[in-house]
Amino acid sequence: MIVHTSAIVLKSFPYGDTSLIARCFSKDQGKISLIIKGARSKKKPKAAFFEPLSHVDLIYNYKPNRELQIVSKVSFINYWSSILSNLRSITLSMAMLELTEKTLSVEDPHPNLFKMLKDVLSAINEKESDPNLLFWFYECILLSHLGFRPNLEQNDLPGLNLPDLDNGPNSRLILASLLAERLDDLPTDPITEEDRKTISKYLWISLCYHFEGLSKVKSFQVARKILS
Repeated sequence: MIVHTSAIVLKSFPYGDTSLIARCFSKDQGKISLIIKGARSKKKPKAAFFEPLSHVDLIYNYKPNRELQIVSKVSFINYWSSILSNLRSITLSMAMLELTEKTLSVEDPHPNLFKMLKDVLSAINEKESDPNLLFWFYECILLSHLGFRPNLEQNDLPGLNLPDLDNGPNSRLILASLLAERLDDLPTDPITEEDRKTISKYLWISLCYHFEGLSKVKSFQVARKILS
């Protein structure tokens, strides 16, 4: 079956002498693994299309019993190059990609989540809002769309105590606003140092509780230092 879909490249690495393997979040098929034969060859190089943060249009031959789908055509839709000019933006954006890669199941479509990731990366690229706030927004979106929407009226999960949102003067209001999923109406409440620590820790603990192995990912450890 021929599949034609847009996708965001989450990660890629060399395979063999000239090929690449890429993990992508596609709009129509969810998380997919691809092999791009000859991507690093001199005659018809395609490696640039599969750098993380690339938003591409893909055509590939899908076979359900194959772990790596074979790409036949690829073209750029967008590449958020301005993100690369700011260390905080690139660190948080790469952490979002890795967070997506670690939490999504293979071939489990989430078109609305895909749109949200695309819109958040565009907002970071255009410097429309504070990258910290956009990162928290995406963490809230990810939890909600994967079935683990935080309940701000409960301060604990089974076997786990969550940070008290009243530790920060505006933490509860900011999180409630982020959970409304309105990228065009992000909270404008003042964010104190205590708010940053409380919100960052609350979302991080929630993610690690629901998704195994996140605490060991290095990019998240760096992102947490930036966020708090």
